Amino acid sequence: MSTPYPFTAIVGQDDLRLGLLLNAVSPAVGGVLVRGEKGTAKSTAVRALAALVPEVSVVPGCRFSCDPVSPDPACPDGPHAEAAGVSRAARTVELPVGASEDRLVGALDIERALSEGVKAFEPGLLADAHRGILYVDEVNLLHDHLVDLLLDAAAMGASYVEREGVSVRHAARFLLVGTMNPEEGELRPQLLDRFGLTVEVAASRDTDERVEVVRRRLAYDDDPEGFAARWSGEESALRERIAAARALLPRVVLGDGVLRQIAATCAAFEVDGMRADIVMARTATALAAWAGREEVTADDVRQAALLALPHRRRRNPFDAPGLDEDKLDQTLDEAGPQENNDGDDRPDPDPDGGGDDDGGGGGGGGVPPQADGDRTPPRGESGDTPSQAPEGSPDAPGRSTGAEQQPVASAEPFRTKMLSVPGLGEGAAGRRSRARTEHGRTTGARRPQGALTKLHLAATVQAAAPHQRARGRSGRGLVVRRDDLRQATREGREGNLVLFVVDASGSMAARQRMSAVKGAVLSLLLDAYQRRDKVGLVTFRGKEAEVALPPTSSVDAAASRLESLPTGGRTPLAAGLLKAHDVLRVERLRDPSRRPLLVVVTDGRATGGPEPVALAGRAGRLHRSEGTASVVVDCESGYVRLGLAGELARELGGTAVTLDELRADSIAGLVKDVTAAGRAA
Repeated sequence: MSTPYPFTAIVGQDDLRLGLLLNAVSPAVGGVLVRGEKGTAKSTAVRALAALVPEVSVVPGCRFSCDPVSPDPACPDGPHAEAAGVSRAARTVELPVGASEDRLVGALDIERALSEGVKAFEPGLLADAHRGILYVDEVNLLHDHLVDLLLDAAAMGASYVEREGVSVRHAARFLLVGTMNPEEGELRPQLLDRFGLTVEVAASRDTDERVEVVRRRLAYDDDPEGFAARWSGEESALRERIAAARALLPRVVLGDGVLRQIAATCAAFEVDGMRADIVMARTATALAAWAGREEVTADDVRQAALLALPHRRRRNPFDAPGLDEDKLDQTLDEAGPQENNDGDDRPDPDPDGGGDDDGGGGGGGGVPPQADGDRTPPRGESGDTPSQAPEGSPDAPGRSTGAEQQPVASAEPFRTKMLSVPGLGEGAAGRRSRARTEHGRTTGARRPQGALTKLHLAATVQAAAPHQRARGRSGRGLVVRRDDLRQATREGREGNLVLFVVDASGSMAARQRMSAVKGAVLSLLLDAYQRRDKVGLVTFRGKEAEVALPPTSSVDAAASRLESLPTGGRTPLAAGLLKAHDVLRVERLRDPSRRPLLVVVTDGRATGGPEPVALAGRAGRLHRSEGTASVVVDCESGYVRLGLAGELARELGGTAVTLDELRADSIAGLVKDVTAAGRAA
């Protein structure tokens, strides 16, 4: 086994280390989600923490790591007689992104069921991680149903398995740590809320600190054992401090005054539910124990808020996590008791003394508000650049200007109708189109093609039953041969590649019109986020088209590019469709199982070059010939309509919807199933 990198040798990353250590002191905090760019020691820190967690005493032979002092009365391996426990190191269990549901929660032991005729439970990773650490690298790439099971177990402290005739409940209390790179897609806000704390990590911009990081890493790579030995003293001291904080934790007093500050802070920042209040209370208590105190102070509450609230402030995927620290300080001052904690240096009288607010929280660290440098801040209704032409001049529908115009703010997003790809796919699990998936409702059984992954037990027994006498069966076991095995076929939903092709030409440049178009695309992006799609963005204007965003799982990146999209010039519709064809061709090679959905946002006009309309029609038929499902969002406005977007939809073999029809609350229709290219022929 390789020697892990010492925790105390990690340079900087104070918030990351504090979040992990607080969970080591009090696992009831609820785990920590580590968000940050690649190469910032996220995985290194998590794996290094395992060496610091105190050893656990377990019942000998118990597969569920029961504590001999208070064994789980419902343990599947119980009941346990009184016996001396066996000490061992706390386990660090890693959950791979591609793990199956059976591997996570456990399942029926098929081998024993068929050979011995008994129901036996085979534990999963949740049982292995009990009283240890469960680590999920790239948790944002984990399938939704696995994340739901994982976080439910973390919240309840137990795993419940009801499947294939097995009904099992076992304890599953662990320190949950997830790491992720936001560039690869976000977690849903509901799932973010289930992590107790979150920390943001980024590479240091300090030259000396970066030099020290490289120096230590090279020394570790040259001699891992020797490097770890040089840090053994610091590691032992930190291990002892964790044990002392754990012992002190039950004696820490959470007074009514600080409890009121916690409640007032959560109310002021409008977090949903009560989980934030509970997590803040547990975190503040752990902070006091970590500092060696038996009483929680206002500074502990402030630090707890910086760790527990930023990720709970998100209302949609386009909101950056963060916390207004000035507002936090003001809330803590207003909710603080008249007789403040004796260690607090904030003055009780004169609450208007603004000069004491800067740095008044002390305590250092926490999670600073996330600064998303790539995002263009949205403009308000009246926030357009004043140097633009007067309001009345460019607003006439369909009016085209050759000059490039400044980006305009998008209208308010709305809930859209679901656009789905017809047929039955086999892509990655998601929430858009029907597909054969590893998870979902069982629709039948078939002979396995290759390795058996999901056994259909009833169909297997039914196939083997008629041959038992001929096979000389005796006893309880069922004589099963490979030809009897049946694979369960299941149907669920898949995520698709939604490629947006957006007309940014002069014909779309009227302010009110482009604002509505951006609002519609933003609404579709929000829908794609909720349905776990990949998204891409192609824009066309002037003389050419460009890939504004290659296909990615990060829809907030697409929203950022959309917000800063300039308009103006001619309408090279064919160039946009051909560029989209190139993107889809490459993506079919990279991920052939993920079906595409082409969303063209245009008024249907085509200008520039010889025969632009005919060329756009040929480009549309190219998509149709390859079976690409498509929808055209018709942005044409005004009393006189040419119907060009509808004609483009016919060339694509797809469906045309207006901006009004796209709304879920519109009476223009119900769910729009996009017509596949082959069907329209």
